[in-house]
Amino acid sequence: MSRILITSAIPYINGIKHLGNLVGSQLPSDVYARFCRAQGHEVMHICATDEHGTPAELAAAKAGKPVAEYCAEMWKTQRDLAEGFGLAWDHFGRSSSQRNHELTQHFAGQLAEAGLIEEVSEKQVYSHADGRFLPDRYIEGTCPNCGYDSARGDQCENCTKQLDPTDLIEPRSAISGSTDLEVRETKHLYLRQSALAGDLEAWIDSKKDWPILTTSIAKKWLKDGDGLQDRGITRDLDWGIPVKKGTEDWPGMEGKVFYVWFDAPIEYIAATAEWADAHSEPDSAWQRWWRTDLGAEDVRYVQFMGKDNVPFHTLSFPATILGSGEPWKLVDYIKSFNYLNYQGGQFSTSKGRGVFMDQALEILPADYWRWWLLSNAPETSDAEFTWENFQTGVNKDLADVLGNFASRITKFCRSKFGESVPEGGEYGETELAVIAELEKRFTAYQKHMGAIEIRKAAAELRAIWVIGNEYLQSSAPWAVFKENPAQAAAITRFALNLAALYATISEPFIPFAAADLRRSLRSRSEWPASMEAALGALPAGHGFEVPDNLFTKITDDQREEWAARFAGAR
Repeated sequence: MSRILITSAIPYINGIKHLGNLVGSQLPSDVYARFCRAQGHEVMHICATDEHGTPAELAAAKAGKPVAEYCAEMWKTQRDLAEGFGLAWDHFGRSSSQRNHELTQHFAGQLAEAGLIEEVSEKQVYSHADGRFLPDRYIEGTCPNCGYDSARGDQCENCTKQLDPTDLIEPRSAISGSTDLEVRETKHLYLRQSALAGDLEAWIDSKKDWPILTTSIAKKWLKDGDGLQDRGITRDLDWGIPVKKGTEDWPGMEGKVFYVWFDAPIEYIAATAEWADAHSEPDSAWQRWWRTDLGAEDVRYVQFMGKDNVPFHTLSFPATILGSGEPWKLVDYIKSFNYLNYQGGQFSTSKGRGVFMDQALEILPADYWRWWLLSNAPETSDAEFTWENFQTGVNKDLADVLGNFASRITKFCRSKFGESVPEGGEYGETELAVIAELEKRFTAYQKHMGAIEIRKAAAELRAIWVIGNEYLQSSAPWAVFKENPAQAAAITRFALNLAALYATISEPFIPFAAADLRRSLRSRSEWPASMEAALGALPAGHGFEVPDNLFTKITDDQREEWAARFAGAR
């Protein structure tokens, strides 16, 4: 079996994330990791919080807390919410960790030695009202490219255009709102990405299987204007990783820290090292995932992220890796996602518009959200969350199809044969035809999962559930029982085995309900080698319990109440 390294985009520490953030990276990476583990692969699934830079300082100031204290609290909050959604990381790290300090400073030293870091005197915005330089996200204004009036000084969230603070129209301080700004000279370090543009382009061109969304964004950045630009990797901030060349001080860079975009992706490596530390493993345990000279040459590395993160992971982070001259593992496949919009607009933290992760778990179990988000994942275009579609998806797919099937067959068996799989009767042509159809659907399901085609995989999984419902409806063991109890027993035994199959193969999408159904049926979780073998996993005499109702339908009243509650300020 293969070794698969999976990383999700690292969420900012500055608050609880909304459903769009969740489906844009973390949730799909979890589905894929669960599938790979079920297939018997050795998996390392990594995520972390991105704790440095302007968002952390601004959020901490707003909360009235020291930034280190704020980040520690929010890391725990984000970790707990991830667990609530069933996100099964091997390790959920922190970019403020000592490991990331050491690795970031190490990479900076290697890049400097290779001549790929340049000291640049530049003009930067200084706020008289705040008494400090304002790096990137401390400045807001109107995007010169699309006119969005809340663009940040590093990138426009609306059009994803890379920006410098001085590009903004009518800039203002994100701290005080002051427009009393002045451009002053300061000195910073730049990564000479332009010197690596040819290597990066050749590497990207070699990735023939990448999604169009991923490669198109990367090539746009390579080709736009004068091509790939050098990028500053330091900032005038207090909170962050101090600028050093490895373990040595960097003259002229006293009091500066590395820019968050530089250190955050390195946290993927650092978090794996944190995992080793947490498990008292030697360095070789994490290095075998990342160093191609120490075992990582046979690792398949897959990243998940929203489209706004693609430039950093196709160009900037690979530039760091390649430029170091060391044998670090480069990503093999980048699965990128478009945006999930909310009720005809964008999610908005400031306006309270849309559903955030903590709110979602307050009103419904995680599997309801997991299923709808994944079956509507924004893979090929932006997707739209509406309460009507959410209600329909939950009620028809989860309650009417899967939940109804599990409830009907277990309750029928208990009423006629007791709480054990009945013996008697034989499988006939109907059951063989169902097995053949299941084989076809299951093959397609596994193919789509392996190709990380999330929506297509969800559609095949639902079709597999439908097969069970249709079989039960057409075979009607409740009617057959009157004339031929033995045949009714065979139908019931087959359907109970279908339920056990569903519990196993549905686990990547709806792990909590799958586990509940598996416990009730007392079935094992081995991924099926074939449908024929899987549908004999529960033999006659095997005991079970009727499960609690797996899913409850969303009522019209609930839908209307939630739509009003999460509409946000107008």
